[in-house]
Amino acid sequence: MLAGGRSRRFGRDKLAEEYEGRPLLEHPVLRLLDVCDRVIVVLAPEAEEPSMPAGTSVTFARDAVEDEGPLRGLSAGMAVADAEWTVVAGGDMPDLQPAVLLEMLRAGLETGVVAVSLADGGTERPLPCVLRTAPAAEAVDVLLEAGRRSLRDLLGAVANVVIDEPTWTALDPDRRTLIDVDEPGDIPG
Repeated sequence: MLAGGRSRRFGRDKLAEEYEGRPLLEHPVLRLLDVCDRVIVVLAPEAEEPSMPAGTSVTFARDAVEDEGPLRGLSAGMAVADAEWTVVAGGDMPDLQPAVLLEMLRAGLETGVVAVSLADGGTERPLPCVLRTAPAAEAVDVLLEAGRRSLRDLLGAVANVVIDEPTWTALDPDRRTLIDVDEPGDIPG
């Protein structure tokens, strides 16, 4: 879970904003725990660790350098990941749909690729994505050394399957999986 951003467009810590009775960050964490054994939340270097609901399996990791982009955060999270597959999402994605995430994992297992992402209006969305942990971590290191910092760079550098819209929207007709909160008006009502 990438949660090391500065919330510039939001104007304050968006991950602490209340949504449906709990902090925004708790929603994607709980959704990921529906399909993952544990969630690794990557925070900015100086950020306080947020409280999580009792009994949740959450590990906190830290960006090595603040404001270095999502690949730096992904590198920090993958350094402590011990599973063959890593599901990556933003801390500002409150309505991830477990059925879509499971379809992404299935596609990765069946095809043997390094990354699985979703099509959205003719483009590839970098989040959420599913990564085969070890080869993706190696690719992230190479990209960071080359000064690349975006998740799109990673998806373009590894064997990747993009799940077409009809397939994933059959599981999520309202497209809630792609909701992300960048500004106060983006919080689902």
